[in-house]
Amino acid sequence: MKNILLPTDFSDNSWNAIQYAVQLFQNTACNFFLLNTYTPEIYHLEYVLVEPEQFGMHNQAREDALENLYALKKRISNELPNPKHTIEQIASFNALIPEIKDIITERRIDYVIMGTKGASGAKEILMGSNTVHAFKHLNCPVLAIPSDFSFVKPNDILFPTDYKINYKQHHLKPLFDIIALHQSKVNVIHATYGYDLSELQKKNKRKLDKLFKNTTHLFYHVSNQTVEECISKFQLKEHINLLVMINNKHSFFENLFFKSTINQIGFHLNVPFLVIPENM
Repeated sequence: MKNILLPTDFSDNSWNAIQYAVQLFQNTACNFFLLNTYTPEIYHLEYVLVEPEQFGMHNQAREDALENLYALKKRISNELPNPKHTIEQIASFNALIPEIKDIITERRIDYVIMGTKGASGAKEILMGSNTVHAFKHLNCPVLAIPSDFSFVKPNDILFPTDYKINYKQHHLKPLFDIIALHQSKVNVIHATYGYDLSELQKKNKRKLDKLFKNTTHLFYHVSNQTVEECISKFQLKEHINLLVMINNKHSFFENLFFKSTINQIGFHLNVPFLVIPENM
């Protein structure tokens, strides 16, 4: 049984992510948790220091959230019926990321699946601030779905790596679960500017090869390309359906997403993106 958290703001973008999640796990018994976090439209710090209920806004916001969640649950049941799936609604007066953290622990969540709603303006932060914060702060696999991506089976998966992770079985379990459902092929790719692999990298590559022994997989080594260039070109050339990375601090992942001041990979990322924390 999988426990899957689906944050929603009731937008078309979040509905698209929900459709993807339900179809991705259509052959698996799942508990889906629909989450909407809310705050009153007029909300200031001083309201937190007293009881927000006395202003009459908290209750109304909660009622609206619950009503919309019920309608969303009904829509899923009508349009994507599946006897293997149960759906529970959660409405919370809280900020999104802290609430997700609590639910991950309480409900033993296996995946957080959310839409990649970007900020207004084409060249804003990668895929929207909520997605970036989820990648950075959640100790749970996060699967981000582009707003215009319609579900297709993840037959071909791209797995970029710098071979600086001491891979363990638990690092790849969220990926293996998806592979098992869809008989996916994994393309392991390493980008470099001419440097040979260190002995540690070679050792980690052998570990990775061993972990993938029961999975169809190929290794690629690409020279004179940045990670962003490598990902963008490969996914277009090979018709990649899913991008997967391990979030390893002090690695290329951190440099790629959290230290850049401009959007890089987000311009070209048009497939679902699964980020697995190194320390789950």
